[in-house]
Amino acid sequence: MGSELAEVGDDLRRRILSDPEAILEDRDVMRALIAANERVMGGNIVDLRGMAMERLEARLDRLEETHRHVIAAAYDNLAGTNQVHKAVLQLMDATDFEDFLTSLAGPIADTLRVQAVRLVLETAVSPDDPAVKRLGEVLTAADTGFIQGYLSQGRDVPLRQVTLRQLQPDSDIIYGEATGWIRSEALLLLDLGEGRLPGMLALGSEDPHQFKPTQGTDLLGFFAGAFERVMRHWLA
Repeated sequence: MGSELAEVGDDLRRRILSDPEAILEDRDVMRALIAANERVMGGNIVDLRGMAMERLEARLDRLEETHRHVIAAAYDNLAGTNQVHKAVLQLMDATDFEDFLTSLAGPIADTLRVQAVRLVLETAVSPDDPAVKRLGEVLTAADTGFIQGYLSQGRDVPLRQVTLRQLQPDSDIIYGEATGWIRSEALLLLDLGEGRLPGMLALGSEDPHQFKPTQGTDLLGFFAGAFERVMRHWLA
């Protein structure tokens, strides 16, 4: 029996000597070896090497977690870039102005993964105008100054091209019947050209975490710039 144990021990010894990295890379095995070493040394001896290894292991865990977050953020950013690029191409596919507007509530909303897209234009046209009613699912006619008031929420602050916020709108002026389930929104301020009143594109989501003030706005800023140019083309 003793000889069999010795043979097993010799075989294990040869395997470890031939591939020591396998032991070093196995955390459970290393923990067991360190624990066995501490038992042999006794409780009155401070194992500085073991303490250093524990600290290095904790640091490695933190680095791996950071690495996972960085990779996840990179994938999210790539997915967001692809979405915006596809939405810009869809803007250019429209064959007429009405098709351009209606695409906002259909394929473009689907591409951007939002539940509501509304184009807000400050205009003297009445909301009861037949054209406005026909495009009521996507177009909102508002009085002069409405956009600035909605973006600033009554505060004296400079307006940014892209505003992201979490909220439940307290008015159905923009989102209409969808107002009740909007929990976050992206607001894109539009410059429609010299001599024209400003416009705003509102993207509403039922996910309260889709648009937050802490998020980057570069991609949506690019989309707003592309939308402005296509809109000016149709208005001209």
